[in-house]
Amino acid sequence: MKTKTILVTGGAGFIGSALIRLIINTTNFRVINIDKLTYAGNLNSLDSISSSKNYNFENVDICNLSEIKTIFEKYQPDGILHLAAESHVDRSIDGPKDFVNTNILGTFNLLEISRKYLESNNNFIFHHISTDEVFGDLEIDDDKFNEMTPYNPSSPYSASKACSDHLVRAWHRTYGLPMIITNCSNNYGPFQYPEKLIPKMIINAVKEQPLNIFGSGLQIRDWLYVDDHAEALLTVFLNGVIGNTYTIGGNNELSNLEVVNTICRFLDDKVKRKSSNIKSYADLITFVEDRPGHDNRYAIDSTKIKTDLNWKASESFETGIVKTIDWYLSNKNWWKELL
Repeated sequence: MKTKTILVTGGAGFIGSALIRLIINTTNFRVINIDKLTYAGNLNSLDSISSSKNYNFENVDICNLSEIKTIFEKYQPDGILHLAAESHVDRSIDGPKDFVNTNILGTFNLLEISRKYLESNNNFIFHHISTDEVFGDLEIDDDKFNEMTPYNPSSPYSASKACSDHLVRAWHRTYGLPMIITNCSNNYGPFQYPEKLIPKMIINAVKEQPLNIFGSGLQIRDWLYVDDHAEALLTVFLNGVIGNTYTIGGNNELSNLEVVNTICRFLDDKVKRKSSNIKSYADLITFVEDRPGHDNRYAIDSTKIKTDLNWKASESFETGIVKTIDWYLSNKNWWKELL
């Protein structure tokens, strides 16, 4: 039986590297990691599997149509898990052009190559990985996002991802491209680039620097441990229904302030403070001017993937954040190189 060959775009990123580690460690699939290696791409996140005979890396930009075409011709893939994206909201506000290029035009390139490639492999699957931010935000009493929630993006980042989602659905309906879309909640865990909230707070606390929180800190997110997300992605790719969307959440709704206070509580027990003026790491919390257009609340209803595919998140926020803190404390060399 032929071994499946899977393309993973953005495989040197946070979620992509977790997915590749999972696939290599639990299947006999061949994985081709396609990554441009922007600031957030780090091949060190794949050290544990980089010597596998089933792993190959290609330093390719998905905006380069000819290079993508060459990859398809070279490896003859059975499917693609498309994670490559510019993903930081603050960066999208400061400079949206890269988000339009990568998230929209890059996705378009992959869809066009995949559409033509179908002629030689009609079992090919295009799995597009997206975000809950395409749905906009919720008030406290609103129902959670699900697969039928209308799109209402707020930031240049979420608008670019919404556009890419629509392109994927259009290529399915118009050209018959076999596709699946997943929309996830906020991820956290080991190997996350330090600009994101949780690693940034862990690192700044250890360095006894201010823990800056936007606005009131009462914005709520649904936190999903990255290894849980990777397992969900692989489950959907293998067993999901073509043409369907699956929303993936951790069922851990917490405000940003609650998240930072939880990090500080665990760090108080794990890391001795250098300054006598700091009784708790929570003393470092500083409220700063809010982000423009800051969404109030994200929350995902994962009933469909739980019912149809028997997946649910394994980690509570408490267990996941302890694993995350311990990893950052034990792997300072990984993140110090990025600062």
